[in-house]
Amino acid sequence: MKSISFKNPMFRFLAILSIASTAGLQVWRTLFNNYAAEVVHLTGDHIGVIQSVREIPGFLSLLAIYVILFIKEYRLSALSVMLLGLGVSLTGLFPSFYGLIFTTLIMSFGFHYFETTNQSLTLQYFDTKTSPLVFGKFRSYSAAVNVIVGMIILALSTFLDYQLLLGAFGLAVVAAGIWGMAQEPSRDDLVPQHKKMILKKRYSLYYFLTFMSGARRQVFVAFAVFLMVERFEFSIQEITTLFVINNIIGYFLSPLIGKAILRFGEQKVLSTEYFSLIFIFLGYAFTDSKILVAGLYIFDHIFFNFSMGIRTFFQKISDPRDIAPSMAVGFTINHIAAVVIPALGGLLWIVDYRIPFIAGSAIGLVSLIAVQFVSKSIEKAPN
Repeated sequence: MKSISFKNPMFRFLAILSIASTAGLQVWRTLFNNYAAEVVHLTGDHIGVIQSVREIPGFLSLLAIYVILFIKEYRLSALSVMLLGLGVSLTGLFPSFYGLIFTTLIMSFGFHYFETTNQSLTLQYFDTKTSPLVFGKFRSYSAAVNVIVGMIILALSTFLDYQLLLGAFGLAVVAAGIWGMAQEPSRDDLVPQHKKMILKKRYSLYYFLTFMSGARRQVFVAFAVFLMVERFEFSIQEITTLFVINNIIGYFLSPLIGKAILRFGEQKVLSTEYFSLIFIFLGYAFTDSKILVAGLYIFDHIFFNFSMGIRTFFQKISDPRDIAPSMAVGFTINHIAAVVIPALGGLLWIVDYRIPFIAGSAIGLVSLIAVQFVSKSIEKAPN
């Protein structure tokens, strides 16, 4: 389809920056914990603080609304990728607790602001018949990049130290950001975006689904792998194998999810995700089978990709002028759960490890009920 080929300037711009952003974050995630433990000699409490600090820029995504008062949104997108790469490349040069807090903040601001502008620009430049396909392609590219980066690190880590790996990958990401700064992918015929915070009652379902998606993400990220490692004694090799399987599946499946949204609509696609989540999280809570919990993790990751339907739903109900500020608001709402869920879930885990997953099942049920109003909201939308 011509509209989503690399001949489209904005698609090419966002695709290349998405690949660079994904690669930078994946390098950081892969190397950070080992680097922090082996080189910086940090302990668990230090890592917890740094991981919490990493979520602060997600809360501050709202500030992107005011940044685009002074810089065009697509340039902020490229600048954000440069920041992400800079944060990754500097990580190996500041081997201390406070040094890692500093470099993590730089990396995280870059990542979160790129994600905010990436979603916003996609919804602005591609219509409701095309944006699901674009999101699907970006997810597919990200999955492929994750696998490739993992293989490169595996090959290079035998003769390059952490500083060189972080520095080389980080500078490559910076280079992609510099390339982006030199591009002019914008068009003049688009509806101008509001340069202020937008909160509207008719977007309340979008806000709610975004918050619940953030809560669901945290249960998956914070506790699913921990369950497999602590209770089922998965090795690093087994976790890595599952990670590779997930990304290979994601590469082929993500474009199909975009097509499913076009064919069946957001309500049916999201209902499938939330209905499945009820049983996936209950499975985490009550299974004693190592094979079954591995299967649940794979399905959990598959259904996580269905969440792109929340953004395409918003596109159908929104005033086109509200897209940029609303994506920033949505990103902030999504990250509220990033602080609350891990801390609260950790306390509940001490009481009984099943509780966070039963809560996750409840999140799926509530989300399933809420998503039944999606089609009605689209029908009522003034545009």
